[in-house]
Amino acid sequence: MKKVLVITGLVFLLAGNSFSNSIKLDENISLSSFIQNSYSKLQFDGKKPDFDIYKKGLIGYLNLKKQNKLSGSGLLTLIDFRLSSNKKRLWIIDLKQSKVIHHSLVAHGRNTGNEFAKKFSNVPNSNSSSLGFYITGETYFGKHGLSLRLDGIEPGFNNNARQRAVVMHGADYVDPSYTKAYGRIGRSFGCPSIPMKGHKEIIKKLANKSCMFIYYPDKDYLANSKLANEASAYDVLSKADFSL
Repeated sequence: MKKVLVITGLVFLLAGNSFSNSIKLDENISLSSFIQNSYSKLQFDGKKPDFDIYKKGLIGYLNLKKQNKLSGSGLLTLIDFRLSSNKKRLWIIDLKQSKVIHHSLVAHGRNTGNEFAKKFSNVPNSNSSSLGFYITGETYFGKHGLSLRLDGIEPGFNNNARQRAVVMHGADYVDPSYTKAYGRIGRSFGCPSIPMKGHKEIIKKLANKSCMFIYYPDKDYLANSKLANEASAYDVLSKADFSL
């Protein structure tokens, strides 16, 4: 019955609903079926993110939400670094509305790879991308104009992000025209840079404690991440006490 209470709580948590009355529970529901149902309802005319990154991202999001580390925006940003940098590999999902609200190109660090991302680092001055879950911080104006601070919350993988000045910002090199000249979009010093078109609106929308997940099937990351690991994350969720 405890698992049933948890999953029902998750459903209403994402929907943004709050009920004090008792609710009839479905004893057959499970975390896996909840996530699958959430994915199947995701609205988008283009290519949705693959199910595996959505699943890991949603489990991490729910854990962070349970820990009161996120705002109530319901936004989840997914970046799939398995894909070519010439492909749109960033999705911003409004979980409350069950729809993708933005899909675009995104750069990786220059020492992470050329067209494809391959190597990742959390070390200062590595000029590499870092994997894992981030919580967005405040906006500021820097050399790239309006930018967004990112706080990496996975020790050993991205917790040096703020020290390294890994932020989200717009960049002219994140554009198909750059691909025509160089065979790939440009690369950053580790920042998930996005196209200049519309970057201000995107940065403002994501600011102040929304969830971002940068994914690649790195063996070390998958073996040690507590937020992306389904077994350890489920153990936390199964003990959660959500208020309906």
